[in-house]
Amino acid sequence: MNELFPTEDLLPPGFNYYPAFLSKEEEQKLYKEILKIEIKPMIFQGYEAKRKVASFGYDWSFTHRRLSPGKEIPKEFNFLLEKVAQKIDISSNKFAEFLITEYPVGSVINWHRDAPPFDLIAGISLLTKCNFRLRPYDKDKRNRKSIRSLEVEPRSLYTMSGPAREEWEHSTSPVEAVRYSITLRTLK
Repeated sequence: MNELFPTEDLLPPGFNYYPAFLSKEEEQKLYKEILKIEIKPMIFQGYEAKRKVASFGYDWSFTHRRLSPGKEIPKEFNFLLEKVAQKIDISSNKFAEFLITEYPVGSVINWHRDAPPFDLIAGISLLTKCNFRLRPYDKDKRNRKSIRSLEVEPRSLYTMSGPAREEWEHSTSPVEAVRYSITLRTLK
């Protein structure tokens, strides 16, 4: 079910958005836990991105293009894993990666698809909104009308699977205030 748009034809199949997924109290609880974690600059293909990350569970190396076991997901986030799993009707132990990202003012995510070993992607937005964009991955299917854009609110959840995950790519516009996201990924 898509809780933002009245018709499914506005979004790629397999993309769902759930506004107000978290309460303000849950958001603050997550934020306080995030502040306890060491977040490091993200290195992408030898360059330092304008965002910081902390990865748990399996970790994808952009340098070596391989997946490897990483640090255990902190138990303080178990309630979030359970809540997301219940919402999308999967087992919480299916989440193989747990990624925390800090976006400073002005940071973006360029057009991309998530790393090949991952299947379902679930994103939780914290503290501030962002403009989330989707477009066909196949360049021959792109035109001005093919780009989808939605404002992802704080405390919301989005999921991408199937065609939205495989046939589309996504990006974000520059954020106007510090934003955090938590990304959960399952393996193929």
